[in-house]
Amino acid sequence: MVTAKNPLIAGFYPDPSICAVNDDFYLVNSSFAYFPGLPIMHSKDLANWEQIGNILDRPSQLPLEEAGVSRGLFAPTIRYYDGLFYCICTNVSFGGNFVVTAENPEGPWSEPHYIEGADGIDPSLFFDDDGKCYYCGTHENIDGCRYDGDYFIYIQEFDYKEFKLVGKRVEAWNGAMRGVHWPEGPHLYHIGDYYYIIHAEGGTGPEHAISVARSKDVFGPYENNFKNPIFTHRHLGKIYPIQYVGHGDLVQTVNGDWYMVMLAVRPTKGYTTMGRETFLARVIFEDDWPIVNPGLGVLSDELKIKLDECIPDCPNTSVPNVSKSYNFTKMEKLGPEFMTLRAPLGDALRLTGEGLELKCGTDSLSELAHPSYLCIRQDSKNFELKAKLYTDNLMMGTRAGICLFQSNEFHVRFEVSENKGRVVMVKDGKAEILAQDTLDVSPATLVMTVNGLKLSLYSLEEKGMKPFIRDLDISALSTEVAGGFVGCTVGIFATDGEDRPEPVYAKFVSLDYKRNEPKLAQ
Repeated sequence: MVTAKNPLIAGFYPDPSICAVNDDFYLVNSSFAYFPGLPIMHSKDLANWEQIGNILDRPSQLPLEEAGVSRGLFAPTIRYYDGLFYCICTNVSFGGNFVVTAENPEGPWSEPHYIEGADGIDPSLFFDDDGKCYYCGTHENIDGCRYDGDYFIYIQEFDYKEFKLVGKRVEAWNGAMRGVHWPEGPHLYHIGDYYYIIHAEGGTGPEHAISVARSKDVFGPYENNFKNPIFTHRHLGKIYPIQYVGHGDLVQTVNGDWYMVMLAVRPTKGYTTMGRETFLARVIFEDDWPIVNPGLGVLSDELKIKLDECIPDCPNTSVPNVSKSYNFTKMEKLGPEFMTLRAPLGDALRLTGEGLELKCGTDSLSELAHPSYLCIRQDSKNFELKAKLYTDNLMMGTRAGICLFQSNEFHVRFEVSENKGRVVMVKDGKAEILAQDTLDVSPATLVMTVNGLKLSLYSLEEKGMKPFIRDLDISALSTEVAGGFVGCTVGIFATDGEDRPEPVYAKFVSLDYKRNEPKLAQ
């Protein structure tokens, strides 16, 4: 037996999809306008995971120019059939629905095969026992939307070798509730005598829920489960520590047990800054209907899994839910957990043996552009971030430092220029300098601490910690205020107010992220 702890993958890892290949499990998540796209995790026991790469790691696979932070890649689905991995997804900013394939989940993955005629979002693939493949997606009501979120789930046969839809299209299901909003994230399964559609409805917020329908024919008609929704937290009130539960995907272990991954959030006083995270629940079937977390009916902090524990043999930085420490002077390449906005940094980032050099680019964090920003996901309500950088070469107009970033319109920067530090908060697109003071040493160590909705910033001086700001309210960096579908990221940045003939590089020596969350699900 092994014990899995929730959240299974903490932080900004929404819209999980999972598949099993023998005794290996693979999980992918949405990544929106971050590059590379679609992080992929591997596990042997459903409890211990490692990030083995990113499915879309080349610019040709992932056009995101000027995409909003909550645009780009929505709701992937990963499946395996006949020796090949398939990942289907929507790029809502460029191209629409597409499929990529790989022989190995670590990659390389193919160029996108965009699917003609596949409108809507949240596509899924299902390979049936007879070798046929079906596309299951969502789109607007073909009779016209009567209200926002008046969508239908449709099914059509898919030629997975030519990557095109064939045959008839069936409007299969539009959710369990009367007047349902946003039936989405559908997955199709064939279990026993029935085909099942498991999907989310109610929108990916407080009314989120998981419902199911079944049929003995892949095209239906699909019958409603009168116990729908089969899983939700929307009835538990705003004080419950885990909310927004939905968007489930089933997986079966080699011993025949069923589990479901899904997304949920852990608000702090009603505000969600880490975004939607990945959780796990047990599933059984009664009367040929799935029951999620039987006898409990809500997500648990822990669950026992009848598999042998298997802790991955990999760098600690590639493991989710742990603190991370980077000495850039000893690194030759970055791990798969690092992200940038919209495109790779290319020669704007250099690992030289003396540290990580980040070009002071002319694009800023406040623009829908390509700033010099290197980040990881915030995955704990309480953490400390430290970055050591040289300040001597940061001339007038150039700035470098650390950032807690929700979007171009909502973030907090601790930036250094000319041996001076200042705190800038961007709220609703408006920047305000909240504090500024001198920095006495180079390299300087910038420190950010976050405890729930309070952020403090310091510089580490010879005499100790020098405060720049204490207990800054960061509730504006939440989904509830800033909107969108992402959680916060933390990282380092460098900008320049001028387009210089010779670029200036900020040199970072190290980056440390220490999480402090004694009980994950609280």
